[in-house]
Amino acid sequence: MYKPINIKEKLSDMDNRISEYWDKKSIMEKSVSNREDKPQFIFYEGPPTASGKPGIHHVMARTLKDTVCRYKTMRGYKVKRKAG
Repeated sequence: MYKPINIKEKLSDMDNRISEYWDKKSIMEKSVSNREDKPQFIFYEGPPTASGKPGIHHVMARTLKDTVCRYKTMRGYKVKRKAG
């Protein structure tokens, strides 16, 4: 069902390979267009950082926000993503 993970492949290479696949297949766009008739979930967020260089707390907050949007997408909602 799933391909085994090559543990010798660098994570950055794996991430690039998967990102290229998602871009080629327009996965992100399909996650929205396939749900045109579904209820919409809107997550309002502010600017990424308003006080200079981002810190680890910005990364943590962004991860949590992304997790909520992914969860709602998996639950069948139409989730358009637009930062800032």
